[in-house]
Amino acid sequence: MISYLQIENFSKSYGDKVLFTDINFGILQGQKIALIAKNGTGKTSLLNIIAGKDSQDSGDMTFKKDIKLGYLEQIPEMDDNNTVINELFNSSDPVLSVIRDYERMLESGKEDGMTEILEKMDLYKAWDYEVKVKQILYKLKITDFDQLISQLSGGQKKRIGLAKVLITDPDFLMLDEPTNHLDLEMIEWLEEYLKKSKGTLLMVTHDRYFLDRVCNEIIEMDANNIHSYKGNYTYYLEKREERINIQNAEANKAKSLLKTEQEWMRRMPQARGTKAKSRVDAFYEIKDKASTGYKESKLDLDIKSSRLGTKILEFEHLNKRFGDLKILEDFSYKFQRGEKIGIIGKNGTGKSTFLNIITQNIEADSGNIEIGETVVYGYYKQDGIKINEDQKIIEVIKEISESIDLGNGREMSASQFLEYFLFPTKTQYNQVSKLSGGEKRRLYLMTILMKNPNFLILDEPTNDLDIMTLNVLEDYLLHFKGCLIIVSHDRYFMDRVVEHLFVFEGEGEIRNFTGNYTIYREAQLAEELKLKQIEKPVKVKKEKPKQTIKNKMTFNEKREFEQLEKDMESLNEEKAAIEVAMSSGSLSNDDLMTKSARIQEVMDLLDEKEMRWLELSEIGN
Repeated sequence: MISYLQIENFSKSYGDKVLFTDINFGILQGQKIALIAKNGTGKTSLLNIIAGKDSQDSGDMTFKKDIKLGYLEQIPEMDDNNTVINELFNSSDPVLSVIRDYERMLESGKEDGMTEILEKMDLYKAWDYEVKVKQILYKLKITDFDQLISQLSGGQKKRIGLAKVLITDPDFLMLDEPTNHLDLEMIEWLEEYLKKSKGTLLMVTHDRYFLDRVCNEIIEMDANNIHSYKGNYTYYLEKREERINIQNAEANKAKSLLKTEQEWMRRMPQARGTKAKSRVDAFYEIKDKASTGYKESKLDLDIKSSRLGTKILEFEHLNKRFGDLKILEDFSYKFQRGEKIGIIGKNGTGKSTFLNIITQNIEADSGNIEIGETVVYGYYKQDGIKINEDQKIIEVIKEISESIDLGNGREMSASQFLEYFLFPTKTQYNQVSKLSGGEKRRLYLMTILMKNPNFLILDEPTNDLDIMTLNVLEDYLLHFKGCLIIVSHDRYFMDRVVEHLFVFEGEGEIRNFTGNYTIYREAQLAEELKLKQIEKPVKVKKEKPKQTIKNKMTFNEKREFEQLEKDMESLNEEKAAIEVAMSSGSLSNDDLMTKSARIQEVMDLLDEKEMRWLELSEIGN
């Protein structure tokens, strides 16, 4: 296979913080690789170096010549003065450039120069490409091409960045947390898109289902070492545990032998012969091996929650709307102790508004809310908290409390609590600005849990957290005795933690579904299949008894046969007209999607009528 990228003896530090040292790995054409490591160990820095946005301190990088690289950054860089369409097609690629010029011409309504642009569209065979581009934009719900980048939210910018990198159709694609800010429908579409792609992929993601279904190899960065696993995430977990067990067994064996050799070293005379020198060299090898046991810094979330009384939270006939947008309609629910509820639904259906109503940051238009006296909310917001970037890490915690109550008579100082959350003493006086995105999220999580809440509300808690931290957070939530509400697009996280779902279906409708996300999705797909079968019954071809084959059509069958011929002619004409329209380049994005749906309907109708025409023609013969 062709080598696309080779990394040799790469090292990178920022000041006194060492990210990685002397790492080596390669990527071959067609591989789909996930990069896994703890927050703050340099995943994003490594991608930035490969993309040419940063440089290594030492080491060599060899790229195959003439391959097109596409890179989605965790926070994409964009020109705030650009419109969406200008940002999307801001490329030196000639095909994208001509599509951009064509789209601009359509927007302006001018005809001068259109002939030249149409000739270029034909020359570069850009029509099919434009259809693909518009499908990507449609799936990512990017429809307002005139909006300024400065007016977009962080999530919208991430989707623009993803669309921008996908439409360039790169040979080698690098994605840093691509599923952040995508809803479940978009994630499933992207999953299928990347699975079918023949391109090469290097990706950082915390979404374990996404990783499991898309990638065929995993690279783990751990303690300046690179470990490669041929297989998906499930295989990686199994083999990683095997590797750690073998590594620890060898280290323990070396430690036992080291005691004997240390004793010999202390007794050994100064005059050393050849044999003695060999044994001394072996001693240092054993010493090195004894120190290679796997020492994993483990986040242990053993924190008490405040006592929760019998009465928790009750909603009666709640209604909420913003203008014509209906968020809640006659919603009632009584929360029980220990409930773990997941919230899913398309963006804009009111999930965050619902959380703000629970926490009394927003009032309902009508209805009644009763909150138990013992309820202590812990609200982890999607956009985090505003932390002064110049503030020291330990100051953020001390501002809330100098000591933290862990329950059962246990307390911790602010510094000890930071260590508990994997912030070593030597880093606690660093500025917040030096933390990675995931480390800032972990710090934010600390500020929520240290208040001992008994009703946790987590809005997209998995964004930017590493997989190791997510596993521990899941274990903590599974044993959490209070109430829990989670809004998340992380299907693995939801499957493991929640017991039932509030499905926001739009127009104020909230469906209460018993089961986790996978159970819900399977039920939803079964419902969709059932509806399709009702709309389009499956035809079962029955064999005609040989004794009763008709030799002639009845009068009605003859009329039906003639009508079928007319219908088929009409449908073929419509199909040809749609194909011409779709390749004309004159359709808006909405019209293109409508035509795409209609041409499928026409083809289905043609199949049905042709089948019936064949049946009748057999009778006629």
